[in-house]
Amino acid sequence: MLHIYNNLTKKKEPFVPIVPGRVRMYVCGMTVYDYCHLGHARVMVVFDMAVCYLRARGLEVTYIRNITDIDDKIIKRARENNEDIAALSARFIRAMDEDAAALGVEKPSAEPRATAYMPQIRGMIETLLKRSYAYRTKSGDVYYRVRKFPRYGALSGKAVDDLRAGARVEIGEEKDDPLDFALWKAAKPGEPEWASPWGAGRPGWHIECSAMSTSCLGDHFDIHGGGMDLKFPHHENEIAQSEAATGEKFVNTWMHVGFVRVNREKMSKSLGNFFTVREILARFRPEVVRYLILASHYRSPLDYSDESLHAAKSALDGFYIALRGLQPDMAAAGGEHEARFHAAMEDDFNTPRAFAELAELAHAINRAKSAGATAEADRLGGVLRRLGGVLGLLQHDPETHLKGIAEAKAAAAGGTEAPAAGAAALTPERIETLIAQRNAARKAREFAAADRIRAELQRAGVIIEDGPGGTTWRRE
Repeated sequence: MLHIYNNLTKKKEPFVPIVPGRVRMYVCGMTVYDYCHLGHARVMVVFDMAVCYLRARGLEVTYIRNITDIDDKIIKRARENNEDIAALSARFIRAMDEDAAALGVEKPSAEPRATAYMPQIRGMIETLLKRSYAYRTKSGDVYYRVRKFPRYGALSGKAVDDLRAGARVEIGEEKDDPLDFALWKAAKPGEPEWASPWGAGRPGWHIECSAMSTSCLGDHFDIHGGGMDLKFPHHENEIAQSEAATGEKFVNTWMHVGFVRVNREKMSKSLGNFFTVREILARFRPEVVRYLILASHYRSPLDYSDESLHAAKSALDGFYIALRGLQPDMAAAGGEHEARFHAAMEDDFNTPRAFAELAELAHAINRAKSAGATAEADRLGGVLRRLGGVLGLLQHDPETHLKGIAEAKAAAAGGTEAPAAGAAALTPERIETLIAQRNAARKAREFAAADRIRAELQRAGVIIEDGPGGTTWRRE
């Protein structure tokens, strides 16, 4: 049985869907005012992996990942760019979709946008006002009464009194209590606004997600996820306002993805140490980045560096080298390898342990190849491809992957950029010609000439391997 660590209860729990056979999941998506960075990519890839695994185990999954398309940051960036807010949001939504597709992230079941859910947002605020969980100010703002919700702090483990001691009221705010948060912000000159019973304005960030999630999935659903930085106050506030409005438990299981770190510091724009997905994909293949993200357990910090990406590339290449030359039997029984893979995944999506089992499969394939056991190698190759597919990996043709042709085709089609390092210095045709010349030199016992050709290929980032079936090559 699948066990998931629940941040609400602070322990691993058996995952039992509310409706047998069906899973309803909501994940906080991007605020679209800039390009995706690696932290965004990690959230997208992790929950894509979780959805793929749940579906592979026969569950019907409704996966909602929202888009925040109205927010203080969006308004600020549009002003800086002298750009229409809707045009800015649309531009970065397109960029987000391109980055997600490059990383093998499937589209969610739906991607609600905050601006399309104003009636639901207003309706939830009206309910909170009627139940005295919210109040209006003279200036037209609406705030949530944190102290009226007795379970506030259950998700984050923060005590209300401790929070209040460090809280303060900003100039111009009309809060009854420093902890209270905005549900509706009165209109300001030059900002987008919508009509409401309490005056023109726009919603606060927290209420947007409560309205979208309950509208799409119902008042009580299975899984809510997002980055670790959202646990407080965003997700804490979602629980408070949703449960106060509906009278029901909001979510059963809360999943949070760990931070991305650079030099052991959290990656963030404020520190200036963040990297966009596009910057990384200009230098490394998308599948390498996906492998790197999944090589760490989703709740643990992910340490980003060029060294970690090169290690991910080497590991991924090792799998493709094992698959090279096989005719994988995709219907083959997985036996103990498959059982151990699923045992790892059902232990809170333990992808590092799952990768270790895939590595054992690759070793077994290589042993079968060395022993000339072609049928066994093909059987194990089918298992490796099938299990790798559950993680969104190992689905390319091994020769295409190892020779680095896929990225050039993607770039030509307008996709992600091809790797910049010397990987593309020689065309495949030129490489094949040089290998043929080297083989001819070796046959003529002109070993110095053969060594010069090998060195030329190495300088261009091409690794050649001589074997019983001839000479093969791959990009470094």
